[in-house]
Amino acid sequence: MPQKFVYIFFIGLLFSTSLLSQELAATISIQSSKVDNQVDPKLFTQLQTQLKDFINQRKWSGDAFAPEEKIDCSFFITIESILSPGVFDAKLSVVSNRPVYNAAYSTSLLNMQDASFAFKYQLSQPIEFNENRVQGADPLASNLTATLAYYIYVILGLDYDSFALKAGLPYFEKALNIVNNAPEGSGISGWKSYDGQRNRYIFIDNFTKSGYDKIHEVIYNYYRDGLDGMAEKPEIAKGAILNALMSFQEIHEASASSMAVPILMQGKYAEIVGIFNTADKAMKKQLITTLSSIDVANINKYKEKLE
Repeated sequence: MPQKFVYIFFIGLLFSTSLLSQELAATISIQSSKVDNQVDPKLFTQLQTQLKDFINQRKWSGDAFAPEEKIDCSFFITIESILSPGVFDAKLSVVSNRPVYNAAYSTSLLNMQDASFAFKYQLSQPIEFNENRVQGADPLASNLTATLAYYIYVILGLDYDSFALKAGLPYFEKALNIVNNAPEGSGISGWKSYDGQRNRYIFIDNFTKSGYDKIHEVIYNYYRDGLDGMAEKPEIAKGAILNALMSFQEIHEASASSMAVPILMQGKYAEIVGIFNTADKAMKKQLITTLSSIDVANINKYKEKLE
């Protein structure tokens, strides 16, 4: 093969490998109606584009993902107010989904709202993140990417855990590293154990503290042994899902500071009802008892559908 074509072949190979390497297929949405009359309209359009590139084009793991393997996730940023020129108070919602084996269905892995999201952004500001220097040169500017990177690693951790036992641990540890080295400064919150009852510190602690080891097994049991088995062995899969939910109950009741279980149960109502609406009475009774502890907000709806 002529040298020129060898060169083109290897360049093409490297290019195709890079296309397969990124892990996320994320959508970014910024709702800025509360402050639109106070800022340049280009600002949030530019920010949305930069964040989409930051999340989707950056390499977050050591594995290559084919296009169909990329993780479906969404980041919704709602701008609440302007704290000072270029500094915004916002709310962040993060959603990630996972396909179910042998089914035209995706299940929710994460559905989380974060109300403590202050950041600095100005036109032409670079979007940078260095996990070895999370604080960066400007804490408020760094808080933007540190918070997003934290949730990206949580998404990866949950996705890996759902396919292989405890495979998500390296990514939860990366999220913990961000918490331990998070930006500090006026207006920044959510990174400390004392920043309210629900914060990034407590959430990641639930996945990395030794007393919570069991949660990784439960995630695997719910998704891999449970949902992925529904098409071929539905009764065995239902039993695995019920056992996983009962284990969630044990984890939740063992610690008053548990955040993980209520968060992981967000958005599960329709899924659980769909799985167990044809279950026998004994299974439904046990299910209602378990859900009374771990999904209190929806328990009356569960009773209406399943009792």
